[in-house]
Amino acid sequence: MLVGVGHAYAAAAEIMAAAEAPIPEIVVNGERAGPRLWQVRSETAQVWILGTVSPLPVGMTWRAREVEQALDAAQALLVAKPLEISLPRVLWMLFAQRDRLMIRGGRTLKDVLPSELYRRFKTQQSIYGPSSDRWDRYRPIIAAALLEDAALKKSGLSARLDVSLAVRRLARQRRVPIEDVAVPGAPELLDALRNIAPDLENQCFSLVLTTIETGMPLLAARAAAWANGDVAQFASLPPSSEAACGAVLRADPRTSDLLAGTHDHWLAALEAHLHGRGVSVAVVDMDALLGRHGLLLDLQDRGYEVDGPHQE
Repeated sequence: MLVGVGHAYAAAAEIMAAAEAPIPEIVVNGERAGPRLWQVRSETAQVWILGTVSPLPVGMTWRAREVEQALDAAQALLVAKPLEISLPRVLWMLFAQRDRLMIRGGRTLKDVLPSELYRRFKTQQSIYGPSSDRWDRYRPIIAAALLEDAALKKSGLSARLDVSLAVRRLARQRRVPIEDVAVPGAPELLDALRNIAPDLENQCFSLVLTTIETGMPLLAARAAAWANGDVAQFASLPPSSEAACGAVLRADPRTSDLLAGTHDHWLAALEAHLHGRGVSVAVVDMDALLGRHGLLLDLQDRGYEVDGPHQE
């Protein structure tokens, strides 16, 4: 679900929410065309890749026909290990790792943010957040996570909907072996918070605020394009704030290693199956697939045949 430092603020929000509510499920049915698959081929193997998107509308339904057909012929499902956080683990992170979540020295957001950024934050907090100032003691990237989570909820969206869990269920029904791909979990992402330079953290903070201020309809449009299998429409829309933060942090060597490591883990896992035989299915974040740093372009550059989704 969370695949890099660009998702660190989402991981923090998930940690805060983990003790409060279960992760809602995605309903699979025949009401929409359904997300489309990419096919990557070598001489002896093929991997069908489902790109996923976040956030999604709460209660969204999607048709899994193409995914089910691929799983019917598959010998393996590749998917990132779900983020599993127990209540004791949540409490330990909040207290033992408080320095990674809170502003040090008794300061508040007003003390560490440029005045315009702080004004924008308080404006949006007055719309979506609590009336108290309790968020003001969190680091900017954490406060942004909490505010975005609240804004998504009021907009009928959720970043906690995990498509990979639905695909796991489909694979188990067909007795397809599931291979967990190693990607950073909450501890690694929280560790990365130590390395984020203040100016980059503020840039991410600003990007999240922009999404909250003007981007909620675009996030809903991205989700609808995904569920309807409209790849061209999806590609024409602006990236999520998570992807935008990832692009900012990629320029900093202190945080880019985690992003690169996630990318490399996925690339190695996909290539391992392409070097073998048979059919596999992979579930990968759409933002990790597309673009000049995307997995699809890297696979194509390495000589594999990549076929994009066909529109119905």
